[in-house]
Amino acid sequence: MHSAVSSPAPEWLVVPEDANDLVPAIWPASAHRDADGELVVGGVPAGLLARTYGTPLQVLDEGEVRRRAAAIRSAFDAAAEAHGTTARVYYAGKALLNTSVVRWVTEEGLNVDVCTGGELEVALAAGADAGRLGFHGNNKSVPELERAVEVGIGTVVIDSEIEIERLAAIVSRTGTTQRVMLRVNSGVHAETHDFLATAHEDQKFGTPLSLAPGLVSRIREIEGLEFVGLHCHIGSQIFGVAGFRESAARVLDLHQELLAGGDVPQLNLGGGFGIAYTRVDTPEPIEDLAQGIVDAVAEGCAARGIRIPALSFEPGRAIVGNAGITLYEVGTIKDVALEQGERRYVSVDGGMSDNARPALYGAQYSARLASRAGEDAPVLVRVVGKHCESGDIVVDHEYLPGDVAPGDLLAVPSTGAYCAPLSSNYNHIARPPIVAVRDGESRVIVRGESLDDLLARDAGIER
Repeated sequence: MHSAVSSPAPEWLVVPEDANDLVPAIWPASAHRDADGELVVGGVPAGLLARTYGTPLQVLDEGEVRRRAAAIRSAFDAAAEAHGTTARVYYAGKALLNTSVVRWVTEEGLNVDVCTGGELEVALAAGADAGRLGFHGNNKSVPELERAVEVGIGTVVIDSEIEIERLAAIVSRTGTTQRVMLRVNSGVHAETHDFLATAHEDQKFGTPLSLAPGLVSRIREIEGLEFVGLHCHIGSQIFGVAGFRESAARVLDLHQELLAGGDVPQLNLGGGFGIAYTRVDTPEPIEDLAQGIVDAVAEGCAARGIRIPALSFEPGRAIVGNAGITLYEVGTIKDVALEQGERRYVSVDGGMSDNARPALYGAQYSARLASRAGEDAPVLVRVVGKHCESGDIVVDHEYLPGDVAPGDLLAVPSTGAYCAPLSSNYNHIARPPIVAVRDGESRVIVRGESLDDLLARDAGIER
């Protein structure tokens, strides 16, 4: 009898037959290897991108962003139309926001969700119609709310009683009318990491269902505030429909109760739909999610004898996550002997400054050689950054060809969401540029920083 071979690899990580393969679910549809084995995205070879812009480099496939935005909008339009209502899709600016992305998604028919004054100004600078913007956030300042009302923002999602009074004072002073929704906590805890679940009671967003009737009554008393509906968001990186069904049932009970005091024309059920980061991730197809969620709302409304409201959704990372990759150059390599076996550490020229998610909550990613195809058998690796932190991990567990070497280009897919927005200058590393690719062309859409940019902020340097 042979004993099992011990390995430090987690059970979910399987040894690939080919450590050069590109799993379609985690790469842009345009990603492929050319005849020489080099990675090509959006028609542009990885090596050309690295030579032109340097590394680390965040690459965004414009065609993929547009394709996903259009597909998600179409899926919800069809699901809503089948039940005699309409659906709006909001792109979540916090996932990745710059003027180019705003233009892409709005041209594909999406609205945009912002949650700070800075995000609002980026959307406006892109030429977005303010009436198609929603303003989220648990601590909107008076100046932020004043600016939102001034530009005619489509909807302010009220998060607390204090915000009601802040808006009341603003509309009274300016003589304007502002459409508002109230964010509520349904108590449903999405099947995700605790830091990503946002509808359970013990967290900073929204208001409990039990307090909502009183807050809505107060909103309806205020001349200049137009209550248009409820908002509920149960979390992020959600793969299935079950959480949405339960949340919708609870929110619809409140929705029905509020109808006694006036119209409630809209219901925003949030989103946070998950994407694949590794080959074992299996998010539900967006068409099935859309149909399942809208069907649940329609069934709930029919059971209560009420009309189905206009619906809104916020798919979040599902639009940009898989459209992005990050290119790194391999630096040092070392093999570490462990009790369970051996792990190879592959160090790259970026790290937690351009992707904080693994360090923040253990997010898992994948990696592939980009400048060439490897020839050796797969070896277990951990891709790490150059920061002075043991937790500076880019890809915790992966198999790469055993001939991975210093100077190789490494590509980490599915970095289009929450990487650039969370980036930092830790250890005084400049943030990388963001480059868009499409149809064999590339262009900078967010300029990278230089060391001169970092030094310019230091007031102790004489100039």
